[in-house]
Amino acid sequence: MDPGQAAVSMQDESDGKAAAVVLGRALSEPDRFAYAGLCGICLSQLFPEKEQRSFCTKFVEDLVDWLDLSKSVLPAMVAFASGLGGEGTDTFTKLLLEDPALKSNPTVVTQDLVSFSLRDGFYDSRSRVLISHVSWLLRVPPGTLEICEESLMQSLKQHTEEPSESVQASRKKKESRKKLKRYLLIGLATVGGGTVIGLTGGLAAPLVAAGAATIIGSAGAAALASTAGIAIMASLFGAAGAGLTGYKMKKRVGAIEEFEFLPLTGGRQLHISIAITGWLSTGKYGSFVAPWQSLLHSSEQYCLAWESKYLMELGNTLDTLLNGLMNVVAQEALKFTILSGIVTALTWPASLITVASVIDNPWGVCLSRSAEVGKHLAHILLSRQQGRRPVTLIGFSLGARVIYFCLQELAQESGSEGIIEDVVLLGAPVEGDADRWEPLTRVVAGRIVNGYCRGDWLLSFVYRSSSAKLNVAGLQPVLLKDRRMVNMDLSSVEQDGGHPWGSTLAQSMGVFS
Repeated sequence: MDPGQAAVSMQDESDGKAAAVVLGRALSEPDRFAYAGLCGICLSQLFPEKEQRSFCTKFVEDLVDWLDLSKSVLPAMVAFASGLGGEGTDTFTKLLLEDPALKSNPTVVTQDLVSFSLRDGFYDSRSRVLISHVSWLLRVPPGTLEICEESLMQSLKQHTEEPSESVQASRKKKESRKKLKRYLLIGLATVGGGTVIGLTGGLAAPLVAAGAATIIGSAGAAALASTAGIAIMASLFGAAGAGLTGYKMKKRVGAIEEFEFLPLTGGRQLHISIAITGWLSTGKYGSFVAPWQSLLHSSEQYCLAWESKYLMELGNTLDTLLNGLMNVVAQEALKFTILSGIVTALTWPASLITVASVIDNPWGVCLSRSAEVGKHLAHILLSRQQGRRPVTLIGFSLGARVIYFCLQELAQESGSEGIIEDVVLLGAPVEGDADRWEPLTRVVAGRIVNGYCRGDWLLSFVYRSSSAKLNVAGLQPVLLKDRRMVNMDLSSVEQDGGHPWGSTLAQSMGVFS
């Protein structure tokens, strides 16, 4: 069965409009019980921490109501979500897959969970991680979740009501008088006879749905649009401003001189990615966007432009250092294997120390500023400048350090759960002790990927004065026992002529597929 047929079946053929029917309620009562039970057990496995208990409990309580199950099943569902149930996922998964309708089209559950998770206009990153996991258990093809999300966005746009003439007149009057940039808060605007979402959040052009994708989300969108479609879109995409691309520091924040988001793609999605460059250099990699040209993690991607003057100075100094090292290597006949041994023994040749003295100051300045930028990024995300959608952070070198300090800051703030979905840190110049990383798990719903390279002698060398034991995350695995922590040894990845971390991005992002 085509993934869109389930939604089509929910439409009211008499007037051509989608009926406000919750897809999950079309399942039999045993299947609805299995559906809710599966979600409860998965929640307990994915988020077993005590501080996540309230989220898990509320999720299953609301899901029971959404599926129109009897209130008598609530104790069982809460027990499942609390990790008290003895059932594993196999029983409920098997029951659902044996249903004739779901066996041929388990996408119905994925689609229904997306609609359920968006009902309040807050797409929690923990909900998205749960949906991904449940979809995997039900053998839903990869990529289906994004199709469901995209189609639901488009359908919400089509099902929300157009504003009245008085509202439109009021908007025009306010715009001409005060030149308001925030008129989008009101809802939808009619342009050239076609309705467009008035809640762009400053992020690219309105989404153009692809073919059958519009059909998939129509029923779920009808259920949402019948109540608060406009408010949902406003909340999701951040109506109270211009979104990430509209954010730029109006004044200096502490020691930070530059902080701005640049678009990498022109799409819009229910989850976004932010890439953070670690240094700049004259030539091919003189811009923040250059290292991320091949990044295809989502259709809505941004990169963070920060402290370019200092990152350029650092990058050019690194080039000078590397050029100087060529002479040192030739003079002392140092090979890669010998360098690795020197790194391990902490015995750097005097000539190497002399050449490298030029880097210590710009490196130290960037270490300090990256920490400040990370903290500032945390507060931007907490303010929901990006809307109420899951965010994935990806960075290399000092960009990874920005992410680390962003997570540290989020972990110290209340209400910071549900924002970050995944993070990828490549060659991170930060501490590698598990105790330092454990608090970060509270604010990351999905994966914390530490991409390290044991032979990265340059990272080891520039970090030598800051960490005498060389306990650096970018050089070794972080030994944290948590399902979120994923260590990827990238030592064997060849870096031949491209960006030092460019060839590793696809490999590291593969953990999410």
